[in-house]
Amino acid sequence: MKNEFQVIAELIKKNKKVLDVGCGDGTLMKFLKNNKNINIRGLEISKNKVQECIAKGLTVIEGNAERDLKQFPDKSFDYVVLSQTLQAFLDPELVLKELLRVGKQAIVTIPNFGYWKIRLHLLLKGTMPITKTLPDEWYNTPNIHMCSIKDFYNFVKSRDIKIFKSLAINNKNASIISDSNLTIKNLFADLGIFLIEK
Repeated sequence: MKNEFQVIAELIKKNKKVLDVGCGDGTLMKFLKNNKNINIRGLEISKNKVQECIAKGLTVIEGNAERDLKQFPDKSFDYVVLSQTLQAFLDPELVLKELLRVGKQAIVTIPNFGYWKIRLHLLLKGTMPITKTLPDEWYNTPNIHMCSIKDFYNFVKSRDIKIFKSLAINNKNASIISDSNLTIKNLFADLGIFLIEK
């Protein structure tokens, strides 16, 4: 199981109501349901992935987060999870606002475009890098808005969004991100995980 999922599970208290936005095939949902005894629902744009989730016994609705999060009432979930999807939206700021409206707290994970291996690949080869967290070629990637841990951290702070916990993930290790170590974490982590609240 991905370390990312274990970290997300640790951030969520038991017996809570959770919405997984862009839930894909439901792998994270199933993991949380089995390990945290939570009431979890999913929102997914792909009809095929929705069917995969339903086949696993998960509650998922088909929808586009940029348009369809508005159907949920304010604070209708304890947590809203967005795992490695923010960079694929046309309007990530709108999606973040909706996550923080619908959920009491949001957990956002982002692939870090500031990771040293990505920088080095771009510098030496001059082509868009392919990594474990960024597995697609430049022409078929769903990523529209590339951002680094530092970009996201600074963006959230500039919007007066509270960061309860920010973690850098690298080689199955999770460590706290703070103002004092932001540059180092941005360089050496391939994934960032943020627990935020408006």
